Amino acid sequence: MSVAAEVEAKMIPVYIMGKRYEVPETLTIMKAMEYAGYQFIRGAGCRGGVCGACSTVFRKEGDYKIYSGLACQTVVEPGMHLTQLPFYPALRAVYEYASLEAEAEKIWELYPELFRCVACNACTKICPMDVEVLDYISALKRGDIAAAAEISFDCIQCGLCASRCFGEIPQYHIAQLARRIWGGKIKPKAEHLAAMVEDIDAGKYDDMISKLKSMDEEQLKKAYTEREMEPPMADESWKPSNTEGLLG
Repeated sequence: MSVAAEVEAKMIPVYIMGKRYEVPETLTIMKAMEYAGYQFIRGAGCRGGVCGACSTVFRKEGDYKIYSGLACQTVVEPGMHLTQLPFYPALRAVYEYASLEAEAEKIWELYPELFRCVACNACTKICPMDVEVLDYISALKRGDIAAAAEISFDCIQCGLCASRCFGEIPQYHIAQLARRIWGGKIKPKAEHLAAMVEDIDAGKYDDMISKLKSMDEEQLKKAYTEREMEPPMADESWKPSNTEGLLG
């Protein structure tokens, strides 16, 4: 945001770690904290709502409820009480993935605390990505790895679920293992991916990559901005007009 835009924006009070600050109402929590003078040495991450490093809990003025969100995505509100959470120290099981059997029993063996779940649903309520955490935990208790992998797909590993769990379960680590087993050991391999690997090994793209490497910065910018892009609302039938390679 430009300085002019900040000046034009209405200033609102927020409380960061209990201290009051006046910040522009248009800022995200992360930008508001930086505006207030905080520096993100850790916990900034991608700033794009993907990595989960900036998980935040907050209360709104006059509201007893605890809300959660990502500091890089959530816009401040007047009277908001903010806190930044460090990475939650949940247990992560150690395993050799290559030799791991694709069975629910192996997940149960690595994470027996899975069965301490009391179905309180606090994990789902705190999730900033609206993942139905209890649903995928319940699926794994039933042995349904596929369902757990699908339900937990949007998990960004922020750890907020574990911070609220009465059973002290590292839900996000368990979900990651389920997705790894499903994607790498159960789900059928993608035929188009195997074909692409064969093309790469055969050197199909070597000349194109060499051409890209020889470009200067302005040429790379031009190639990037003029490339054919998939439309935002394209369906699965969309195909690029030129499928020969990186440069069209």
